[in-house]
Amino acid sequence: MKQTWIALLAISILLAACASPATPAPTAAPPVETTAKPASVIASAEIFPAQTAEVAFVIPGPVKEILIQEGEIVTAGQRLASVDSPALLGALNAAEAALRAAEFDYAYWIPPRLKRPPERKQLALDTLTQAQKALLVAQAEYAQVSLAAPFDATVAEVRVNAGEYVQPGQSVFLLADLSQFVIETTDLSERDIPRVKVGQTATVYIEALDAQFPATVTAIAPLADKVGGDVVYKVTLTFEGQPDGLLWGMTAEVTITTE
Repeated sequence: MKQTWIALLAISILLAACASPATPAPTAAPPVETTAKPASVIASAEIFPAQTAEVAFVIPGPVKEILIQEGEIVTAGQRLASVDSPALLGALNAAEAALRAAEFDYAYWIPPRLKRPPERKQLALDTLTQAQKALLVAQAEYAQVSLAAPFDATVAEVRVNAGEYVQPGQSVFLLADLSQFVIETTDLSERDIPRVKVGQTATVYIEALDAQFPATVTAIAPLADKVGGDVVYKVTLTFEGQPDGLLWGMTAEVTITTE
Protein backbone atom coordinates (compact mmCIF):
# COMPACT_ATOMS: atom_id res chain seq x y z
CA MET A 1 0.00 0.00 0.00
CA LYS A 2 2.86 2.34 0.85
CA GLN A 3 4.55 1.51 -2.44
CA THR A 4 1.36 2.32 -4.35
CA TRP A 5 1.09 5.72 -2.69
CA ILE A 6 4.74 6.48 -3.47
CA ALA A 7 4.14 5.51 -7.11
CA LEU A 8 1.13 7.82 -7.43
CA LEU A 9 3.11 10.70 -5.92
CA ALA A 10 5.91 10.18 -8.39
CA ILE A 11 3.48 10.18 -11.31
CA SER A 12 1.90 13.47 -10.08
CA ILE A 13 5.29 15.13 -9.79
CA LEU A 14 6.21 13.95 -13.30
CA LEU A 15 2.97 15.28 -14.84
CA ALA A 16 3.43 18.67 -13.14
CA ALA A 17 6.94 18.94 -14.54
CA CYS A 18 5.68 18.24 -18.11
CA ALA A 19 2.81 20.74 -17.99
CA SER A 20 3.01 23.80 -20.39
CA PRO A 21 4.20 27.07 -18.86
CA ALA A 22 1.57 29.79 -18.22
CA THR A 23 0.68 31.92 -21.36
CA PRO A 24 1.96 35.52 -20.94
CA ALA A 25 -0.59 38.39 -21.12
CA PRO A 26 -0.76 40.04 -24.64
CA THR A 27 0.91 43.42 -24.97
CA ALA A 28 -0.78 46.42 -26.69
CA ALA A 29 0.24 47.07 -30.33
CA PRO A 30 2.20 50.27 -30.85
CA PRO A 31 0.23 53.10 -32.52
CA VAL A 32 0.57 53.42 -36.30
CA GLU A 33 2.43 56.54 -37.21
CA THR A 34 0.54 58.78 -39.71
CA THR A 35 2.08 61.39 -41.94
CA ALA A 36 0.88 64.89 -41.05
CA LYS A 37 -1.02 66.57 -43.87
CA PRO A 38 0.47 69.78 -45.23
CA ALA A 39 -1.12 73.04 -44.15
CA SER A 40 -1.82 74.17 -47.71
CA VAL A 41 -3.06 73.01 -51.10
CA ILE A 42 -1.37 74.07 -54.33
CA ALA A 43 -3.08 74.13 -57.73
CA SER A 44 -2.74 75.65 -61.17
CA ALA A 45 -5.30 78.28 -62.10
CA GLU A 46 -6.46 80.74 -64.75
CA ILE A 47 -7.81 84.29 -64.64
CA PHE A 48 -11.40 84.93 -65.78
CA PRO A 49 -13.79 87.90 -65.72
CA ALA A 50 -16.23 87.68 -62.83
CA GLN A 51 -19.16 88.11 -65.24
CA THR A 52 -19.47 87.03 -68.87
CA ALA A 53 -22.37 86.53 -71.27
CA GLU A 54 -22.88 85.02 -74.70
CA VAL A 55 -25.58 87.10 -76.38
CA ALA A 56 -27.92 85.52 -78.94
CA PHE A 57 -31.10 86.32 -80.87
CA VAL A 58 -34.27 84.40 -80.02
CA ILE A 59 -35.56 84.52 -83.59
CA PRO A 60 -33.89 83.51 -86.88
CA GLY A 61 -33.03 85.87 -89.68
CA PRO A 62 -30.29 87.70 -91.57
CA VAL A 63 -28.24 90.16 -89.51
CA LYS A 64 -29.39 93.62 -90.54
CA GLU A 65 -26.79 95.68 -88.69
CA ILE A 66 -24.02 95.39 -86.12
CA LEU A 67 -23.69 98.52 -84.06
CA ILE A 68 -20.60 97.72 -81.97
CA GLN A 69 -17.09 96.33 -82.46
CA GLU A 70 -14.63 94.22 -80.51
CA GLY A 71 -13.04 96.02 -77.59
CA GLU A 72 -15.85 98.56 -77.30
CA ILE A 73 -17.33 99.27 -73.87
CA VAL A 74 -21.13 99.08 -73.78
CA THR A 75 -23.70 99.91 -71.12
CA ALA A 76 -26.65 97.87 -69.90
CA GLY A 77 -29.57 98.15 -72.33
CA GLN A 78 -27.46 99.50 -75.19
CA ARG A 79 -28.55 98.22 -78.61
CA LEU A 80 -25.91 95.95 -80.16
CA ALA A 81 -27.38 94.51 -83.37
CA SER A 82 -30.58 93.60 -85.18
CA VAL A 83 -31.95 91.04 -87.62
CA ASP A 84 -34.33 91.63 -90.50
CA SER A 85 -37.81 90.16 -89.92
CA PRO A 86 -40.43 91.31 -92.47
CA ALA A 87 -43.10 89.15 -90.84
CA LEU A 88 -42.75 90.78 -87.41
CA LEU A 89 -42.53 94.25 -88.96
CA GLY A 90 -45.68 93.58 -90.96
CA ALA A 91 -47.49 92.39 -87.83
CA LEU A 92 -46.45 95.54 -85.99
CA ASN A 93 -47.66 97.81 -88.81
CA ALA A 94 -50.97 95.96 -88.95
CA ALA A 95 -51.46 96.29 -85.18
CA GLU A 96 -50.77 100.02 -85.32
CA ALA A 97 -53.26 100.45 -88.17
CA ALA A 98 -55.92 98.44 -86.30
CA LEU A 99 -55.47 100.62 -83.22
CA ARG A 100 -55.90 103.83 -85.23
CA ALA A 101 -59.10 102.46 -86.77
CA ALA A 102 -60.43 101.42 -83.34
CA GLU A 103 -59.65 104.86 -81.90
CA PHE A 104 -61.47 106.56 -84.78
CA ASP A 105 -64.51 104.28 -84.40
CA TYR A 106 -64.65 104.80 -80.64
CA ALA A 107 -64.45 108.56 -81.04
CA TYR A 108 -67.46 108.42 -83.36
CA TRP A 109 -69.67 106.62 -80.85
CA ILE A 110 -68.87 108.39 -77.59
CA PRO A 111 -69.94 112.09 -78.02
CA PRO A 112 -72.40 112.67 -75.11
CA ARG A 113 -74.45 115.19 -77.09
CA LEU A 114 -75.38 112.55 -79.63
CA LYS A 115 -77.80 109.80 -78.84
CA ARG A 116 -75.84 106.70 -79.72
CA PRO A 117 -76.92 103.17 -78.77
CA PRO A 118 -75.10 102.29 -75.53
CA GLU A 119 -74.42 98.78 -76.75
CA ARG A 120 -72.65 100.21 -79.80
CA LYS A 121 -70.48 102.38 -77.57
CA GLN A 122 -69.53 99.34 -75.49
CA LEU A 123 -68.65 97.38 -78.61
CA ALA A 124 -66.39 100.20 -79.80
CA LEU A 125 -64.70 100.34 -76.40
CA ASP A 126 -64.13 96.58 -76.38
CA THR A 127 -62.64 96.77 -79.86
CA LEU A 128 -60.33 99.58 -78.79
CA THR A 129 -59.17 97.65 -75.73
CA GLN A 130 -58.37 94.57 -77.81
CA ALA A 131 -56.49 96.67 -80.35
CA GLN A 132 -54.37 98.21 -77.60
CA LYS A 133 -53.48 94.77 -76.24
CA ALA A 134 -52.69 93.45 -79.72
CA LEU A 135 -50.31 96.36 -80.30
CA LEU A 136 -48.47 95.64 -77.06
CA VAL A 137 -47.99 92.02 -78.15
CA ALA A 138 -46.78 93.07 -81.61
CA GLN A 139 -44.33 95.55 -80.09
CA ALA A 140 -42.94 92.91 -77.72
CA GLU A 141 -42.49 90.43 -80.55
CA TYR A 142 -40.86 93.01 -82.80
CA ALA A 143 -38.45 93.93 -80.00
CA GLN A 144 -36.90 90.48 -80.53
CA VAL A 145 -35.24 91.70 -83.73
CA SER A 146 -32.79 93.71 -81.59
CA LEU A 147 -30.08 92.63 -79.15
CA ALA A 148 -29.23 94.72 -76.10
CA ALA A 149 -26.36 94.49 -73.61
CA PRO A 150 -27.47 92.73 -70.39
CA PHE A 151 -24.94 94.63 -68.24
CA ASP A 152 -22.09 97.11 -68.49
CA ALA A 153 -19.36 95.21 -70.31
CA THR A 154 -16.60 95.08 -72.88
CA VAL A 155 -17.26 93.42 -76.24
CA ALA A 156 -14.76 90.57 -76.11
CA GLU A 157 -15.74 88.96 -79.42
CA VAL A 158 -18.03 89.63 -82.41
CA ARG A 159 -18.94 86.28 -83.93
CA VAL A 160 -21.12 87.20 -86.92
CA ASN A 161 -21.10 89.66 -89.81
CA ALA A 162 -23.85 91.85 -91.24
CA GLY A 163 -25.88 89.88 -93.78
CA GLU A 164 -25.12 86.53 -92.16
CA TYR A 165 -28.14 84.36 -91.33
CA VAL A 166 -28.35 83.43 -87.64
CA GLN A 167 -30.37 80.81 -85.81
CA PRO A 168 -32.13 81.22 -82.44
CA GLY A 169 -29.64 80.75 -79.62
CA GLN A 170 -26.58 81.13 -81.85
CA SER A 171 -23.92 83.12 -79.99
CA VAL A 172 -23.47 86.50 -81.68
CA PHE A 173 -21.36 88.40 -79.13
CA LEU A 174 -19.23 87.50 -76.13
CA LEU A 175 -19.41 90.18 -73.45
CA ALA A 176 -17.33 90.42 -70.28
CA ASP A 177 -17.07 92.73 -67.31
CA LEU A 178 -13.31 93.37 -67.24
CA SER A 179 -13.48 95.57 -64.16
CA GLN A 180 -13.36 92.53 -61.88
CA PHE A 181 -11.51 89.23 -62.31
CA VAL A 182 -11.59 85.95 -60.42
CA ILE A 183 -9.24 82.95 -60.24
CA GLU A 184 -10.40 79.45 -61.18
CA THR A 185 -8.30 76.38 -60.44
CA THR A 186 -7.72 73.89 -63.26
CA ASP A 187 -6.15 70.83 -61.61
CA LEU A 188 -7.17 70.71 -57.96
CA SER A 189 -7.32 66.98 -57.23
CA GLU A 190 -10.14 65.05 -55.57
CA ARG A 191 -7.56 64.04 -52.94
CA ASP A 192 -7.14 67.67 -51.87
CA ILE A 193 -10.64 69.09 -52.29
CA PRO A 194 -11.97 67.78 -48.90
CA ARG A 195 -9.53 70.14 -47.16
CA VAL A 196 -10.63 73.22 -49.10
CA LYS A 197 -13.42 75.35 -47.64
CA VAL A 198 -15.15 78.57 -48.66
CA GLY A 199 -13.62 81.48 -46.78
CA GLN A 200 -10.08 80.12 -46.63
CA THR A 201 -7.30 82.53 -47.53
CA ALA A 202 -4.88 81.98 -50.38
CA THR A 203 -1.92 83.42 -52.20
CA VAL A 204 -2.07 83.75 -56.00
CA TYR A 205 1.16 83.92 -57.97
CA ILE A 206 0.65 85.32 -61.48
CA GLU A 207 3.56 84.41 -63.70
CA ALA A 208 2.97 87.15 -66.28
CA LEU A 209 3.13 89.83 -63.57
CA ASP A 210 5.77 87.98 -61.50
CA ALA A 211 3.89 88.93 -58.35
CA GLN A 212 1.78 87.41 -55.58
CA PHE A 213 -1.65 88.63 -54.51
CA PRO A 214 -3.94 87.71 -51.57
CA ALA A 215 -7.27 86.08 -52.33
CA THR A 216 -10.15 84.21 -50.70
CA VAL A 217 -11.96 81.01 -51.67
CA THR A 218 -15.50 82.04 -52.67
CA ALA A 219 -16.92 78.94 -54.43
CA ILE A 220 -16.31 75.22 -54.86
CA ALA A 221 -17.82 73.39 -57.81
CA PRO A 222 -20.21 70.63 -56.68
CA LEU A 223 -19.46 68.56 -59.80
CA ALA A 224 -16.04 67.22 -60.78
CA ASP A 225 -14.30 67.53 -64.13
CA LYS A 226 -11.87 65.05 -65.68
CA VAL A 227 -8.52 66.28 -66.94
CA GLY A 228 -6.29 63.66 -68.52
CA GLY A 229 -8.06 60.93 -66.56
CA ASP A 230 -7.72 62.77 -63.24
CA VAL A 231 -10.75 63.88 -61.25
CA VAL A 232 -10.48 67.59 -60.44
CA TYR A 233 -12.73 70.25 -58.93
CA LYS A 234 -12.93 73.90 -59.90
CA VAL A 235 -12.40 76.27 -57.00
CA THR A 236 -13.10 79.98 -57.48
CA LEU A 237 -11.16 82.62 -55.58
CA THR A 238 -11.64 86.39 -55.40
CA PHE A 239 -8.83 88.92 -55.15
CA GLU A 240 -8.81 91.15 -52.09
CA GLY A 241 -7.96 93.97 -54.50
CA GLN A 242 -7.88 93.89 -58.30
CA PRO A 243 -4.23 93.78 -59.48
CA ASP A 244 -3.10 96.25 -62.13
CA GLY A 245 -2.22 94.77 -65.51
CA LEU A 246 -4.41 91.70 -65.06
CA LEU A 247 -5.78 90.20 -68.30
CA TRP A 248 -8.27 87.48 -69.13
CA GLY A 249 -6.59 84.09 -69.58
CA MET A 250 -3.40 84.71 -67.59
CA THR A 251 -2.13 81.63 -65.75
CA ALA A 252 -1.52 81.47 -62.03
CA GLU A 253 -0.50 79.20 -59.17
CA VAL A 254 -2.75 79.15 -56.13
CA THR A 255 -1.66 78.22 -52.62
CA ILE A 256 -4.69 77.76 -50.35
CA THR A 257 -4.13 77.77 -46.60
CA THR A 258 -6.14 74.85 -45.19
CA GLU A 259 -5.39 75.29 -41.48
